[in-house]
Parts: sequence; structure tokens; C-alpha cells
Amino acid sequence: MGRVVGIVLVGIGAFLVTLSPLLRFQVAERLIAAPADQYLVTTLEAEDAEYFSAGDLKVLKGSLDITVTTKGDVRQAEGDRVVWEQFTSVNDKTNNRSGILLTEFRGAFNKYTGEGINCCGTSVDEKPVAPSGQVFQFPFNAEKKTYKVFNTVTGRAFDAQFAGEEVVNGLPVYRYEQIIPATKIDTLEVPASAMGIDKSGDVEVERWYDARITYWVEPVSGAPVKQEQRRHDVLKTADGIERKPALVATARYTPQTVDEMVRTATDAKNQITLLTTSIPVALLVAGLVLLAVGVVFAMRGG
Repeated sequence: MGRVVGIVLVGIGAFLVTLSPLLRFQVAERLIAAPADQYLVTTLEAEDAEYFSAGDLKVLKGSLDITVTTKGDVRQAEGDRVVWEQFTSVNDKTNNRSGILLTEFRGAFNKYTGEGINCCGTSVDEKPVAPSGQVFQFPFNAEKKTYKVFNTVTGRAFDAQFAGEEVVNGLPVYRYEQIIPATKIDTLEVPASAMGIDKSGDVEVERWYDARITYWVEPVSGAPVKQEQRRHDVLKTADGIERKPALVATARYTPQTVDEMVRTATDAKNQITLLTTSIPVALLVAGLVLLAVGVVFAMRGG
């Protein structure tokens, strides 16, 4: 009888030992992915901002409220690909101006790596773009290195360099900093008088954008938990002279958004750790114990 029990235990133990790396390196790798049905609302605030108001034809100063809504397009999710749509609305709370800047971004990316994919009508404000680099999030198990991160304003990816380790609301994170060089993003016609030019009629101006963006990322899940955008948009005439600020602001996640993002990232981190470490290790230990016990039973039974 002991021999039979020993053989059974050895079989179960061998199965668990085999299952452990299978779960860690194959099953977990397929389960850890960005969701197709994503829905997230984040808010940022920018105090003491200034921008050129097209309706008022002058520069206004005030506090801005920024709402970013991200929603997955489940119908376009296929294989390794997911598609998310993001709508950003900027409102001036001080001067009671709504919709001073509205942006729509449709991005496709690899759900395992977070890297952009050119398909499925990817666009910014309905203008086609080819997303590259990290699009909506950093990769799972992010490293202390430089990543290309897609910038929707310019439609290009720029380096985001690892800048250190920090703790946000008790959660260890990596900080990455991205510098966007001055880039022309638009050309428009405005009254010459609004630009301080002493002439009648309209004048053509170029909108130039540069920024410094900081991301605080939970590395296991690759999820940003905090963000700061130092944006500097100016209006220049064809002679290269800077005439007016178009949008100068430092926007940061609100404390409420940081709290929510930290909770979400913590849950994701715990689930990933469970799949990649806790369960595989438990299976391995249990399998080895059963193998040892089974051998003892088999020998005693013999």
C-alpha cells in the first residue's frame, strides 16, 4: 500500500514541479496584458497658466482644469493588438472658458509590450498618425533605461530617460523625464492687431510647442501613477519673432487622481506578482515536498 501511495505522490509532485515554470513563463506571459475594454478618467490642474484666447483675441491668465478620458475600442481588439481612444478637454476655471483646447487621439498598441502599432485608423484630431514607442503605458517590468514615448501633440516619439527611484503614496516607482524640442505644430491666420502688429487685416502665425514631461511609473505593471507636463506653446510670425504665448502651463495630476492611479497600479502589481512569483513558487515547493515524501513512502513500501 505504501508503495502505491508513494508512486501517486511522486506523480503529483512531478506534475506540480513541471507546472510551476509552465505557469510562470507561458501562462502568465499571456495573461499579463493591457485590457481591451479599458475605461479611465484622469484629471490634471494647472495654476497660473496663460494662453491666447481665440474668442477674446488676447492672452488670458487663469487656472486650468484638464480632463482626460480613455476608452478601449473592444471591436478592434485582435490577437496581440488593442485600440484605445483618448479625449482631452481643457477648461479655464478662472475666466469661465470651456473647451479652450480639445484633443482626440486614437492609438493602437501591442497589449504585451505597450508599443505603438500603425493600424485601425490611428489618428490625432482625425489626422492620421503612426504611433511608435510606448503609447499609453510603459512596458510590464519596466527597466531603469531610456524608452521612446509617443507624444500626441507632435505625432512623434521622443526619449523618456530614467531619472531615479521615488515613492508615491507609499508605492515604489521609477521616474522618467522626457524633453520635447521646439516643434512647429500648426499655422493659422489671426488679426495682425491681436499680435501687436500695426497693420490691418490678418497675419499668418506659426504655433511652436516644446515641453518637459515627467512620468512616475510603477515598474511591475508599467502603469503611470503621477504625471507633470511643463508645456510652452508660442505664436511666431514668419520672421521668427515670438509674438504671443499660445499656451504656457504646468499641469499635474490632481491628488485624487494620484490616489486612484496608485490603487490601480498596486492591484495590478499584486496580481502580476501572484501569477509570476507566488503561485509558481508555491507549486514548486509543494511539488518538491510531495516528491520527497513519495520517494520515502515508495521505499518503505518496498
